[in-house]
Amino acid sequence: MVDRDRLWQWCVVAPVVVIFGVAACGGGEAPPAEMEPEAEAEPAAMEPINDRPNPYASAAWGTLPDDREWGSTAGVGIDPDGVHIWAIDRCGANSCADSDDDPILKIDPDGNVVTSFGGGLMLFPHGLHVDPDGNVWVTDARGPAEDDPSQAGKGHVALKFSPEGELLMTLGEGGVAGDGTGAILNTPCDVAVGPDGSIYVGDGHEGQNSDDPTTVGRIAKFSADGEFLMSWGQWGAEPGDIRTPHALLFDDAGRLIVADRGNNRLQIFDQDGNYLEEFKQFSRPSDMDFGPDGMIYVADSESAFDEVRNPGWTPGIRVGSLDDGSVSYFIGGAIESYPDGSNPEGVAVDAAGNVYGAVVSGGGEMVRSMMQE
Repeated sequence: MVDRDRLWQWCVVAPVVVIFGVAACGGGEAPPAEMEPEAEAEPAAMEPINDRPNPYASAAWGTLPDDREWGSTAGVGIDPDGVHIWAIDRCGANSCADSDDDPILKIDPDGNVVTSFGGGLMLFPHGLHVDPDGNVWVTDARGPAEDDPSQAGKGHVALKFSPEGELLMTLGEGGVAGDGTGAILNTPCDVAVGPDGSIYVGDGHEGQNSDDPTTVGRIAKFSADGEFLMSWGQWGAEPGDIRTPHALLFDDAGRLIVADRGNNRLQIFDQDGNYLEEFKQFSRPSDMDFGPDGMIYVADSESAFDEVRNPGWTPGIRVGSLDDGSVSYFIGGAIESYPDGSNPEGVAVDAAGNVYGAVVSGGGEMVRSMMQE
């Protein structure tokens, strides 16, 4: 396997050694003060990966009760039983600010809602995570409108629910935007529970739309009982910087994978926030999940929107390996409401290998993709 850390050190550290090596090692003369060091060559842009085979058949899936229509949905996850699906519906629209509909839904394998809850508690339900105990975590990624008293005290939080819908924990302070330095959150994107029960929150949804370096872009870490422990990351594009930590996922080795959407990359950290490596071959990641085959499934919902957000790449779900960075399959182009791609913002894979996409554009819908015989 390629040692990416060693390659990164060679590409980044070696030129510094060359520039300063003469003076440090002795022998020869240091360059005149006015001499500029030779500039490093810009790395070649990665060619878009849009042409991998698609062995999946896809179709709209999931029926809401009482003739309710799907709104935008960004979050989807698998129950510990491996067959039931948890999903977010933004109350038939792209916001729950003016609705008491339940945005959190548990769906059986036939696409029928069997449990729902969370009505009236959230403005903009965003990321969804189901922990090993079956608890459901959802982030509320917007703050309240100042001119609407009914929104006061909502937003900027990560909420933990029991499988039956009891609110067990709130991270952040409802309606209060943090500055990225403590326990108060600011438009949190997603949450994930680590191997030891610690809680990680991807904080700062607005980074990809900002040029302000004070914009929040970090990972906030809490103890299992909700005590703030630490955070790392800042707005920017260097290794370890984050521009919208849109989704979080742990691999079997206990490494934290961050969908750094504003930088068109996956970044990988250890549980103390140390940067390990990154991958750009999965396009502009909005969400990700591991399948039973060990492959990573990465949803790209934005690449085709304009010429600024990852031009040349097609939205869809790329399936590949984090061992070598290869991309084997591409699931896309299946949704009539978004003909240029399936536009999945959320993705989850059940125990049988079926892939579920949470579509945020074109009115919203849930899509199931099944491997063709």
